[in-house]
This record gives sequence, structure tokens and C-alpha cells, in this order.
Amino acid sequence: MTENFDRTAVVAHLNKILELELAGVVRYTHYALMIYGYNRIPIVSWMQQQADESLAHARQAGEMVTHLGEHPSLAIGPLLETHNHDIGDILRESLEHEQAALATYKELLTLVEGQSVLLEEYARQMIAEEEMHQGDVDKMLRKPGEVGVFSG
Repeated sequence: MTENFDRTAVVAHLNKILELELAGVVRYTHYALMIYGYNRIPIVSWMQQQADESLAHARQAGEMVTHLGEHPSLAIGPLLETHNHDIGDILRESLEHEQAALATYKELLTLVEGQSVLLEEYARQMIAEEEMHQGDVDKMLRKPGEVGVFSG
């Protein structure tokens, strides 16, 4: 396997992604448990799907680390507990988490672009998925009938 990228930096970013995605599993699982009200069932279902997807993303990152012959991290990314369990607060926390993951995938792409088709395509796929997640959360934060992007 010929590489033209900084292996140490790439593995560090992959491990950071692994840790962020594992934190996502915990976050979304916790969020799903803390949803109350009339719209609980569809929101809980969506949160559980996000937890499952975060686990799949963590596995993919770990596979990339081992593909490079390195050791995947056993750490977990930061877990924020604000004790604010209003759905809006939860969604804003979720949006922050998705933004952090997106930034890390973009950093990975910068490190491997034009140097590893496998890692470049992996990063691009994950960026697209994270951008879709951000779009979903943004739409959920908008008031009914509001077309413009959520502004906080």
C-alpha cells in the first residue's frame, strides 16, 4: 500500500471520528430516553435511528484505522449534559455535535485529498451524510411554516 499522506495525522483524525461517533451513540440514546410529550414516538424513533447510525459510523472509522494497520481508540468523545431536556435544547445540542463531526470529516478529507481514493471517498460519503443530518435537525428546529434556515 503506497501512501502520500501523513499517516499519523490521518489515524489521529480517524480515531477522533471514532470517539465522536461513539459519543453520538450515547448522546442519541440518552436523548431518546428524555423525550416527552405528544410527539414523543416519532422523535424517539428518529433519535434511536441516529444512535444506530452513529454506531455504524464508529465501526467504519475503526475499520479504516485497522485498514491502515493501526489501533482504534477505546476513548469516547465529549459528552455534554446540560440537563435541559426540552426538545429544542436537545436538538440544538445535537446540531452542535453534528457540526463537530462534520468539521472532523472535512479535516480528514483535506489530509487525504488526491492521495488516497479509499479515504477520500470515505470522507466525502461521511461529509454528505453529516450535512444531511444537519439539514434534518435544522428543519426540526424551524417553526411550522418557516422556510428559512434555523438561526438560533
